[in-house]
Amino acid sequence: MSSSILVVGGGIGGLATAIALQSTGNDVTVIEKQADLHSSVFGVGIIQPANALRALDAIGCAQACLDAGYGAAAWGSMYDADGNFLRDMPGTLIEGSDFPPMNGVTRPHLHQILTSRANEVGVDIRYSTTFEDLEADAAGVTVRFPGGTTERFDLVVGADGVRSQVRRHVLGAEIEPHYIGQSAFRVNVPRTPEIDRIVLQASRQGMAGFVPIGPDLAYFFYNAEMARDARPPRGHLKEALLGHIAHYGGLTGRVRDEYLVNVADDDIVLRPEESLIAAAPWHKGRVVLVGDAVHTVTPHLGQGAAQAIEDGVVLAETLAAHDDHEAAFAEYTARRYERCKLVVDTCLAIGDWEKGLLPDFDNIGATNHVLTVLAQPF
Repeated sequence: MSSSILVVGGGIGGLATAIALQSTGNDVTVIEKQADLHSSVFGVGIIQPANALRALDAIGCAQACLDAGYGAAAWGSMYDADGNFLRDMPGTLIEGSDFPPMNGVTRPHLHQILTSRANEVGVDIRYSTTFEDLEADAAGVTVRFPGGTTERFDLVVGADGVRSQVRRHVLGAEIEPHYIGQSAFRVNVPRTPEIDRIVLQASRQGMAGFVPIGPDLAYFFYNAEMARDARPPRGHLKEALLGHIAHYGGLTGRVRDEYLVNVADDDIVLRPEESLIAAAPWHKGRVVLVGDAVHTVTPHLGQGAAQAIEDGVVLAETLAAHDDHEAAFAEYTARRYERCKLVVDTCLAIGDWEKGLLPDFDNIGATNHVLTVLAQPF
């Protein structure tokens, strides 16, 4: 089924979905509220598990990500707060592929790769553009833009993230992600030889870690327990981060003393960790949701972007396989729901373990289980 499709949101999930849909014969338009591709990028780096690389390969972007990033020979290793080794996490390979267990890449690099690929396949990307209303009927969707102009599409995809405006047209205004009581600090740091995979250091106060995202670049993160209204404001992020990790030894302690004490406050990103897994259906009529709009994933497994990219690939496959959009959307949700729910639920459990609420929880065993499941075809 070939259709005219509007994708709302030009982030990772929106661009990946647009590429997949355009590549299967549809006429795709993306609207992005930010002014250009650079202003759409928020954050420092991103983890690409093997299942993300497989999905990126389906839309012609995996090799470019590997070339721009750092392919790790293993998923990660866990240490205690003093730097004592605890356990390895080898990760899972994709059968029949040469993808590493994990690739790390900067968000600007990834966004440039997706944008270039979208332009290459013919996606129409409109920046500084949003919508005011969607009016769906049996034959299509009339989209009203600011200023009163309208445009007609066969289908609309909501890929507009955690604060999705499309979601209310599908699930109602009451369905929103919830804050889990943690926020994540992130800041780029030089990659040292020991950061050749995800390196985690756990303490009773939170989780510190490093992710390689280039030959000479990594990012440091710290998952901190805090009330949402207690999050430090801009200008006080460095002070707060250094306070949180003052008791660490090992790699975190060395990077703190040699590098983090000298970073600028503006180089630090602090994001609230929010979660949602919406019940099926993920569509209403001719409007369907992908990515964070319908399954908001906290960062504990590095799977948020991966699941959004997988969504786009599966949505394109089901629309290509069915003449009826209702059947396509139903199959899309059926193929995605349990997989996404496993990721969301496991991330919540790991977050609770980090907050001391699940002392007997095996976070490494849970991580390995999810990676094994996600290595299976999606």
